[in-house]
Amino acid sequence: MDQTETIAVLSNPLTLDVAAEAQRIEASIREMVFKRLKRKGAVIGVSGGIDSSVVAFLCARALGPERVVVLFTPELDSSSDSLRLGQSVAGALGVRSFVEDISPILKGAKCYERRDEAIRQVFPDFGPQHKMKIVLPSIKEDSKYSLFSLVVQAPDGTIHKKRLTADAYLGILASTNFKQRARKMIEYHYADRYQYAVAGTPNRLEYDQGFFVKNGDGSADFKPIAHLYKSQVYQLAEYLGVPEEIRQRTPTTDTYSLEQTQEEFYFSMPLPQFDLCLFGKNNGLAPEEIAELAGLTTGAVERAYQQIDSKRAVTHYLRAQPLLVDPVTECEMHA
Repeated sequence: MDQTETIAVLSNPLTLDVAAEAQRIEASIREMVFKRLKRKGAVIGVSGGIDSSVVAFLCARALGPERVVVLFTPELDSSSDSLRLGQSVAGALGVRSFVEDISPILKGAKCYERRDEAIRQVFPDFGPQHKMKIVLPSIKEDSKYSLFSLVVQAPDGTIHKKRLTADAYLGILASTNFKQRARKMIEYHYADRYQYAVAGTPNRLEYDQGFFVKNGDGSADFKPIAHLYKSQVYQLAEYLGVPEEIRQRTPTTDTYSLEQTQEEFYFSMPLPQFDLCLFGKNNGLAPEEIAELAGLTTGAVERAYQQIDSKRAVTHYLRAQPLLVDPVTECEMHA
């Protein structure tokens, strides 16, 4: 990219022609669902967040609301806002929707029990009346390493924070991943029931950086917004008429009992700034150029670039297809 191209791109690098992009995605959804997957409609798990809401709106426009099923899968740690906002999407679209409380599934799999055992490696007194979340330091901090910490709120409201050991972190992560996998099981039940395809909801940041659970929210038959930066998803949301309360809501993980943003759990900086860092990395732009555009120090952008490379490498496993001893072609399978 030469200097003239760089200046042109940086003047407004992530602005979409939203009408044209919506039309393009909708045409692609129809082609993927009806022609390539040969399904009759789409199932979307809607969390009350921006990404799943946009996917629901796009699918309803592309396939018709009568060919869309929206699912809500709350559990013990879910915010009540998630269900309420998700139902506002279904109401606005006029699609079929179902509520499936996955708490009994998670209890049966000992999700909460396993998680609490891992937490007690760090906080031995952790009990049912405590709340918790996992956080990373901000990438704006001049630190060589980004290490997870566990934040716990005691029943009296006091907050305590300790560095997580690797074993405790993996124990918590493995346990809470049950949530995403249980949700996907429910989605595929409805997909099988109606001969529908399951729509995935990751945006480009999540897909690129591995912010999903393998065979959980990472599993889908098609992913219509995986090419879009987060700020572009917001642009589409406004154009499509996604309820304003959802557009104004801070992106959360909705996984832990303490409210937690995606920034503090995974991306380590506000998502609009991370958007620009990922764009800069993808287009070979110098950290100095992105720093000025994003309102960051050059050092923060350099650390973001390093984090992008590191997470791509570490999460490659999540995106990998099952490995085979020999390739198996479609013609062989039909022989």
